[in-house]
Amino acid sequence: MPATLLDLLSNSLVLHHTAPYLPVAATLALSRTSKSFRDLVLHTPDVFRYLDLSTVKSAVVPYTPIDIGGNNWRAERMDEALTEDEFYSGPLRGIFSKLERRHLLRNVQTLVLDGLSVPADLVREIIAEDRYSVRVLSIRDVKNLNERKLRQALNYAVRPSRPEGTPRLKALYVFGPRDSTPAEGPPKPTRSPPRIPTPSGVTTSQGAQIGAEWNEKSAQALTAALARTTDKWYQPAGRIFSKRPSYDWADTLQACEGIIYFDAVLCRGPRHSAPASSTSPAYAYPTQPQTYLRPAVASIALGSAGCATCGSCPETPAVFGQSPLTHLPLLSPPPLHASTIRAAQLPATLDGSPPPRLIVRCEDCLRGRWCERCNKWWDEDCYQGLPNSTRTELQQQEAIENMMAQLDSSYKRDVKVHMGLCIEKCYVSEMMAVTDGMWG
Repeated sequence: MPATLLDLLSNSLVLHHTAPYLPVAATLALSRTSKSFRDLVLHTPDVFRYLDLSTVKSAVVPYTPIDIGGNNWRAERMDEALTEDEFYSGPLRGIFSKLERRHLLRNVQTLVLDGLSVPADLVREIIAEDRYSVRVLSIRDVKNLNERKLRQALNYAVRPSRPEGTPRLKALYVFGPRDSTPAEGPPKPTRSPPRIPTPSGVTTSQGAQIGAEWNEKSAQALTAALARTTDKWYQPAGRIFSKRPSYDWADTLQACEGIIYFDAVLCRGPRHSAPASSTSPAYAYPTQPQTYLRPAVASIALGSAGCATCGSCPETPAVFGQSPLTHLPLLSPPPLHASTIRAAQLPATLDGSPPPRLIVRCEDCLRGRWCERCNKWWDEDCYQGLPNSTRTELQQQEAIENMMAQLDSSYKRDVKVHMGLCIEKCYVSEMMAVTDGMWG
């Protein structure tokens, strides 16, 4: 007799690799087909080891006014003592309560709550309470999250006097954008209004615009091929986050170092380690500010090529399998088949080659030495640039002009970055484009 679906899923290896791909609704529907499937689903820990609630409709908070004269509250018979966090976490608490009654909540080790309403109090319960066994938690692009309260909960969870074996949470995705689901697919193309021909050239035609879009896709494919990986952290992708993480987050990452890992890392530039000496050759330039920088989250991916001059960096690039785990970020998406830090940090290469080098910095370390267009950069030993990272853009422009006026012509030719563009390529092409536009 041919093998049945029950026979296949009864194999622990097949079930372990199949269950993460099934939506929660499909898994529960399978448990209702027969008593055998019910026993298999409800009594096998691997079935709910990976739980993605980001696509569950019952986990979404209906965004209606909480109180418009008390009518909604009385109609739903809500408790007058209900707090705002309890209201916004109500759907998820209801799901967790159902899972706990069926003794399934303790089996969840990877929990994905991206895009849902997740207050900080709920995250604190997931981290601190014994009824949860979550090791990998993803709360990217969530709503109603008080980041200050979340940082307080994390700092308390990793305090030196914490009980042994706590916290169970080892990986937290909170900085990056959420992953697009297969159901969502690529964004639908919108119909653009008809363009009015202008005598400014052929680049404004519809065909040229379509060609530009294909050129961008080709450039992305070429970048991934050259970096040997599709992970943005290992590509010269520039800014990783849409919103720059605050310095308070850097302090939290430093407190959680080696205990809880994040989808971000601290910048390891030499200016974060100790105040630089004024006699150091790297900083022996006319304007000498205070060069020490407080801890900061690395938010700029520079690729594996390294400095444009020496091909490396002073802090040495991080390499998976060789560098400490604290030097590597969690990669997106969260791992399906394992709830470990190694699985979350392992970069997938396109050709099966060894993992590439990781070089990431914060914006303060790269100010005046990084081209924001082509992502070419120079380290502290190869190019000084503008040493003060606390000035505004206008102050930096003025300081550059003063420096150019004071130094001799040999140093003027050695300027590599001006107004965020590299002199030898991007700045020249920008000036040529401006000149062409002026002359029609």
